[in-house]
Amino acid sequence: MVVDLFMSAVSIFTTVTKSLPHLTLMALSLLWMYLTLGRRVRKTRKAFEKQLIQQGMSKQDAQRLSSCYEDLKDNITGMLKQRIATMRFHTK
Repeated sequence: MVVDLFMSAVSIFTTVTKSLPHLTLMALSLLWMYLTLGRRVRKTRKAFEKQLIQQGMSKQDAQRLSSCYEDLKDNITGMLKQRIATMRFHTK
């Protein structure tokens, strides 16, 4: 019984140790995407506004339409934050 418990602990430790670099890389990638998302959305929004203004739309209407990009970003980050906050780890 003690040997089985020890082998189980060793196997869990080995699994965690082997997966740690991959989990770290994934976490860093997700963090980088989250940090750069705001800048990318601002850049895209400004480019969209510029195109609409060049086509003859008023600046206020272009800003109103481009605000959908910001709303979309807020919705996506809100869903991800909610999912992470409610995440549960299931064990057998």
